[in-house]
Amino acid sequence: MTAQWGNIAFDRSAKPPVPMRLYEGKSKSQTPPLVLYLRGGAFLSQARDRDEQPAARAIADTGAAVLEADYGSASQNLFPQALEYAFAALQCLSRHRKQFGAAKSLLLVAGDEAGGNVAAGVALKARDQMPGELDGQILLSPMIDPLMATASFQKADEIGMRERWSDGWSHYLSSRCGFQHPYAAPCLCSRLAGVAPALVVTADDDPLRDEALGYAERLRAAGVSVRKHVFPAGSGWTGIYKDGDGEWLTALGTEFTGFVKQLSS
Repeated sequence: MTAQWGNIAFDRSAKPPVPMRLYEGKSKSQTPPLVLYLRGGAFLSQARDRDEQPAARAIADTGAAVLEADYGSASQNLFPQALEYAFAALQCLSRHRKQFGAAKSLLLVAGDEAGGNVAAGVALKARDQMPGELDGQILLSPMIDPLMATASFQKADEIGMRERWSDGWSHYLSSRCGFQHPYAAPCLCSRLAGVAPALVVTADDDPLRDEALGYAERLRAAGVSVRKHVFPAGSGWTGIYKDGDGEWLTALGTEFTGFVKQLSS
């Protein structure tokens, strides 16, 4: 059954701060990981997407409970509003873990492309304001470098994304803080120690590969546990920018499962 958008009722509390939709697989463990998912869209897509996010579905099919938050519509994809909406959704899920899983369910934040940027920013803010509550972050080709100057980014024209990503950064950072705020462009943050363990996924033919792997290495250098996976060129991974499917979906589920096992050990 396709996940549907709605104001999910959290027990008897008030409505959640942003609309969400729940992805559930055919089977779920007694203590399923609880994942807040933030979709991409280059900070430009404000209309709520009716189609499921393939990566969110792949994660849910491993037995996790995945809640995708519509952080972009109300915030108009502007910083810091987008981050604040996503962080409020994480706080809401943290308070109500037992509704979708169990008290001991792991709490994770995940995102692809622009959503990966917001997920990384949420993880930083969780370290500062929710210490010990976020168990992990899953960054799927996070769009985290507003300078767009890496070697791999030169491939952006090949998939028709250079102008879209440039316009997206200009839009997201058009407010007063710009990329000087560490939550806005996490790759430029100088204080990464203590943030939640990370799973970072990219591909050899991904224009965002270098910034994703660079951030992974900076996290590791700061003492953060990092698991990386780089798909080979031609695997179809770059279809994630256009909500496409690919042979990477099954492998992504395997990487997620391995990441969860590491967190639980």
